[in-house]
Amino acid sequence: MALDVGIAIGLFIIFLIVLIGPFKIKIIEQNLEVFLFICGVLALTISGFVTLVDPTGKIIETGWRMDIIKEALTAPLKIADFYGIPIGIVQIVLVVGLIIYKWHEPIHSSIRRMTEMLSLKIMAFILIAILGLFSSVISAILAAIILVEMVNALPLTRKSKIDLTVISCFSIGLGAVLTPLGEPLSTIAISKLSGPPYYATFTYLIKELGIYVIPGVIAYGIVGMFFLGKVSANDPGMKAEDYKETLKDVLMRAVKVYVFIMALVFLGDGFKPIIFEYIAKMPAEALFWVNMVSAILDNATLTAAEIGPTFTQLQINAALLGLLIAGGMLIPGNIPNIISAGKLGITSKEWARLGVPLGLVTMVIYFIILFVPSYITKT
Repeated sequence: MALDVGIAIGLFIIFLIVLIGPFKIKIIEQNLEVFLFICGVLALTISGFVTLVDPTGKIIETGWRMDIIKEALTAPLKIADFYGIPIGIVQIVLVVGLIIYKWHEPIHSSIRRMTEMLSLKIMAFILIAILGLFSSVISAILAAIILVEMVNALPLTRKSKIDLTVISCFSIGLGAVLTPLGEPLSTIAISKLSGPPYYATFTYLIKELGIYVIPGVIAYGIVGMFFLGKVSANDPGMKAEDYKETLKDVLMRAVKVYVFIMALVFLGDGFKPIIFEYIAKMPAEALFWVNMVSAILDNATLTAAEIGPTFTQLQINAALLGLLIAGGMLIPGNIPNIISAGKLGITSKEWARLGVPLGLVTMVIYFIILFVPSYITKT
């Protein structure tokens, strides 16, 4: 059935508020987690008035229900099992935060000694490229935590720290897709494609996307070297930050991450009517660009709605790469952004200053790589 116009308009208004609000209203910027949570609640409430049916005739549940409440409460706490022990975003952020709080002096001293041995440009490449490539093994979350501690300890201006962080998060978000260990999007994609005709296993994504992702991560490393290459060592703003966090700061960051993930779960599920009725039915070229909505929505939810065995490999690649690249453009786009912005105090405007143009340029490059060869072949 067609989506009611009133409901579509209501969800679109919430989408615009989520997109514009943090840039225009200071109190929203300062309380981004609560703001997104409220918007998620509103979207989920509106979506409850919709009945969705997938192509097989199965009814898709929408609105408030026990399973979505349970998912929102548990999603921040469990992304994988390690010998029966649930491992989640919040636990990693909290435990690593406590470790750094306890031993920050030797950790930061080691980073500064490494900086003295290597140039800032080499350090930038190592941070961006190596963390991006290994994020699929150590997870995007842990890669982001390592990133912010190293950035904090580097003798850089605030602008350079932000630039380095934004580029690194693009790299981490892109690189994490290569295995199911990296991020939930990967796990969901493999699960959705585990049957015929793809029979996706652990190595499926690295085989299909590695040719696009690995050069992209290395390219981000080179871009980071260029940005840091313009930094003058005599700039009075060049300094390594002293560790200033209190135990309360460490605990509150974990709480904020928890609320942030809950908000993304509610937003992603609340926008299901738009995703299923419009976005998931688009051709590959359009889907690639429309997936820029992942700059503010949970890309795992979008993956679950869009990806399926009826897609061609080109459609799968286009959908996933669109989600991954756009996820770096704004703070809510992926978990590394959220962790890094929270730890370093980066505002939405500061992130978007580089995140949006870098994301758009990357999207254009990947669009050409993905679709131009097929156009040439057809002609």
